[in-house]
Amino acid sequence: METIITELIDKITSVMGSMGFISGFLLIILESMIPILPLAVFIALNIMTFGSLFGFLISWIATVIGCMISFTLCRKLRDKFEKKYGKNEKVKKFKKYINKLSYSNLVILIALPFTPAFAVNIAAGLTDIDAKKFFSALMIGKLPMVYFWGFIGKSLLESITDPYTIAQVVFMVLIAYLVSKLANKFIK
Repeated sequence: METIITELIDKITSVMGSMGFISGFLLIILESMIPILPLAVFIALNIMTFGSLFGFLISWIATVIGCMISFTLCRKLRDKFEKKYGKNEKVKKFKKYINKLSYSNLVILIALPFTPAFAVNIAAGLTDIDAKKFFSALMIGKLPMVYFWGFIGKSLLESITDPYTIAQVVFMVLIAYLVSKLANKFIK
């Protein structure tokens, strides 16, 4: 079984390599809009195909773009959503909560690897969160998330049991938080 999986991965990375970085880029963007697809696998394939740095950059840029596409589509549908559900008390309460979310908390929410990005994109798109604020939060928050999934995708057990890897992810989330605090001063 291990041989079959190894051969399959080799074939996929070979095809992706021959198609260029666009293949990895499009896979990640597609995952941002269809949440059932496995982001960790796509990030791992990018890293295995294009190397640690370039695979990471492709994955990071593509996931930010994919999330912004989802956000923008939801923003375009906001009026229809508002007409249909705007008077619902739970919807009002949820929107108020999302709108009050501080910039730093938004970055941390995005940075956490198990936060469903699609849900965050929809919630942000349907509320009054400023698009520039959301974009900059994505740019900062997606860095540690992509880094984490890159390690997970390469070796789930190794990443979870390796204190060094966990420390690196915690460090990157902390850096994202500190950068978000600085960026928040410039946004205000």
